Amino acid sequence: LPLGVVGGALGIFVSFRTNSAYARWWEGRQLWGRMINASRTFCSQALAYLPNTDDGRALATKVIKRHIAYVHVLRVALRGQDAKTDADVTAFVREEERSLLSESNPNHGLCHLNYSDIADAQRAGMIDTNQLLAFDDSLKAFLDVQGGCERIKKTPLPRGYAFIAERLILAFGFLFPLATVADLGWWVVPVSTFVCLAFALISEAGRVLEDPFTMFWNGLPLTAMSKTIEVNLRERLGE
Repeated sequence: LPLGVVGGALGIFVSFRTNSAYARWWEGRQLWGRMINASRTFCSQALAYLPNTDDGRALATKVIKRHIAYVHVLRVALRGQDAKTDADVTAFVREEERSLLSESNPNHGLCHLNYSDIADAQRAGMIDTNQLLAFDDSLKAFLDVQGGCERIKKTPLPRGYAFIAERLILAFGFLFPLATVADLGWWVVPVSTFVCLAFALISEAGRVLEDPFTMFWNGLPLTAMSKTIEVNLRERLGE
């Protein structure tokens, strides 16, 4: 009976950690879903609001392709990769913007340039104040998504959860055969293995879901989502 009570409590504790890790994974997926939607909105705004002139079209193409670079830079940053060596990043970052890749937060630098270009367009009379505010909402959405992703990436679950869960599973694995051998006989070996393995796998599921931006198989498909944004926006540009 005492072991049964401990096993139930252990199951709740391990499941809580796994559920918390899944919540982080799902939040990361929602953030990138917002990034996809906001990117499409920003692209349509640039093409619809900016004047259909050579200057207006050139500016729209410039800010849209800079945003594609922003998405790819965010992808490599969340995965801990080097933006300077990523083919997608180098394909869309303009030569005069390469220095931003050496900054502590190149994403903020790229978004800041889009802010500046849109503000210059408003001062030049290319867009009105309402259109400027619409652009502002879209750019703010990008920074909100970036901040949410950085919060998940840089704030892991407290190590105490994993440490305590591992030690409790270990203790339970030692005690379970002693408490059940009189009733199960030699069957205690496969039954004990199965029960303890179930606890260990639930705990491991929480560990691998803790970082949704990892390159491990359970990580979010950031490359596919980045490419989705790139393809959608370039199609609107007629490419």
